[in-house]
Amino acid sequence: MANAASGMAVHDDCKLRFLELKAKRTHRFIVFKIEEKQKQVIVEKVGEPTQNYDDFTASLPVDECRYAVYDFDFVTAENCQKSRIFFIAWSPDTSRVRSKMIYASSKDRFKRELDGIQVELQATDPTEMGLDVIKSRAN
Repeated sequence: MANAASGMAVHDDCKLRFLELKAKRTHRFIVFKIEEKQKQVIVEKVGEPTQNYDDFTASLPVDECRYAVYDFDFVTAENCQKSRIFFIAWSPDTSRVRSKMIYASSKDRFKRELDGIQVELQATDPTEMGLDVIKSRAN
């Protein structure tokens, strides 16, 4: 396990699942959670390749922070099939202040463990990470 600057470790499963998403495309998304008692980032949920963006957003809790990775497929104006891996720091306004601070202080270190992130988003409510935002940031 890697040790994060904020004192949060990153469970090996996080990196393993991310590599599966990136290289084998066996997952559409991954939701990560900080286990405060164990002081480590763990995998909370993995989305199947057949799941869509609505399934992904539905898996994020309304009032708790999470990190997430989403593999977004799209077609360019030139009609080329492409993919972008998004890192989303989900920090809803309704979450606990302590939780927001822990997620904010651990984010950069955790993100460095996931080699291959192409786009980063910070969202405090669902409109900041709507499909329209994802599409505009993908190009």
